[in-house]
Amino acid sequence: MKSPSKGRLFLFHWDEPAARTRAAQLAAAGWQVELEAEEGSRGCKNAKTFSPDVVVLDIAKKAVHSREVGRALRQARSFRETPFIFLDGTDEELAKVKARVPAPLFATSAGLAKVLARHAP
Repeated sequence: MKSPSKGRLFLFHWDEPAARTRAAQLAAAGWQVELEAEEGSRGCKNAKTFSPDVVVLDIAKKAVHSREVGRALRQARSFRETPFIFLDGTDEELAKVKARVPAPLFATSAGLAKVLARHAP
């Protein structure tokens, strides 16, 4: 028997094989997952259509992409209250996110499940 959905999650991750693995892990944990691994503008459009409960943005690779996607989405009225979790960044990248994106949350890969549990609908 499949467990009930924990909610809708949009994942931005700029390494496609790793992104697919992460998306599968999140889906196995009960999330309904949509993924963008190539183009931020397409991902923003798809995220707006998908209406996620949580947005996860990986900043370990191509941090500027995730930072700009987060900034762009946060400007949309429908995303002003949505939790944005930035994943696996350096201290320098975390500081840049804080300066550009209102109300960011941060997690490591190992701690993602715990942070998501606090922000599930």
